Amino acid sequence: MSRRCELTGKGVQVGHRVSHSNIKTKHRFLPNLQNISFASDLLGQTVSLRVSTHALRSVDHNGGLDAFLQKARAEDLSPKARQIKSAIAKKRAEAA
Repeated sequence: MSRRCELTGKGVQVGHRVSHSNIKTKHRFLPNLQNISFASDLLGQTVSLRVSTHALRSVDHNGGLDAFLQKARAEDLSPKARQIKSAIAKKRAEAA
């Protein structure tokens, strides 16, 4: 399983650990990923995604999963999140 957030696309970063004597050793900085179940109001079901804690805060800030996915760019989303986004868009179109 890749270490990539399904909503924001945040992934592993590479850098150096620098010692007191300024010796640089390679280090991987992993994103803080959590398995979270989101409730979709329009779909009427829960959706389980692997997201970073930063994305979790963004979803709360935007007013839920439906509102977040409506604003999100499709390039950043995982294939599973893209399917959810299109299903939400279809529900909105049917309701309108």
